[in-house]
Amino acid sequence: MASSRDRQRKLARAKLDRQMARRAAATRRRRQIQAGVGAFLVLAVIVAGSAWALGAFDSDPKQNTAAEDTCLWTPQDATANTNLKDVGTPQTRDLPTDGTRPMTVTTNQGAPITAELNLTSSPCAAASIAHLASRSFYDNTKCHEITADGALRCGDPSGTGLGGPTYSFYDEDLPTAPSPSASPAPGQPPTYPKGTVAMISNPPGTNGSQFLIFFKDFTTADPKYPVIGKVTGGLDVVEKIGAQPTVDNGTGAKVKPKTDVVIQSLTVGEPVTGAAPPPSGAPASSPSAG
Repeated sequence: MASSRDRQRKLARAKLDRQMARRAAATRRRRQIQAGVGAFLVLAVIVAGSAWALGAFDSDPKQNTAAEDTCLWTPQDATANTNLKDVGTPQTRDLPTDGTRPMTVTTNQGAPITAELNLTSSPCAAASIAHLASRSFYDNTKCHEITADGALRCGDPSGTGLGGPTYSFYDEDLPTAPSPSASPAPGQPPTYPKGTVAMISNPPGTNGSQFLIFFKDFTTADPKYPVIGKVTGGLDVVEKIGAQPTVDNGTGAKVKPKTDVVIQSLTVGEPVTGAAPPPSGAPASSPSAG
């Protein structure tokens, strides 16, 4: 009987030893796995930190490519200004920035007025006008003012001076103001030579759709109108319109052409590469919302 009990004890002991060995092996494996996972996590944190520092996890890819945008369009609230008309916004990238684009303004006053929009110095103004023209924004609208500065003011479908699209954009080619202490040099060209095409907005720097076509030279010590191009044909038509008598525009200002000047159509052609006109700073009104 004794030998039988001893044998049972040995078997139980052996079984316990095997169980303990399995537990020890399992513990070693668990520790190895935990150590491996820990090392992996440390490596992952290092890699993620490096990637974050390099900007790989930016949530909005556009923020990384903002430098590639040619133009930025600031939204305007059409509920606050019911004179605004929503026709979408132009694209921001891959816009032409060299050469010129032809613009043709056909009115009820005679031959079409043609102009060159300067893509080198005013790519955003050109892109905006081309976008609006493609949406027939200007068609069948009135040039509602002959300004005291000697320009025809157009581009507001509401005819109030407060209209435009539901976006605005910054000034581009604003002429340089002369030094207050400097006397005009003999033969110095005017700030806005006759035939200049420029944007107009109120406040300045919030350009939209309204533009000026100067029918006479205008010089000022406080330039407010960014230049966007020049007339290439039909300047005599602009001069004829500028010579019209003006009447009250409904606000007490005698600036409205007595005979309605209607833009029947405004079109913008494809870019023409090559030498563009020099910017307004190189040798060679009554603002409202634009």
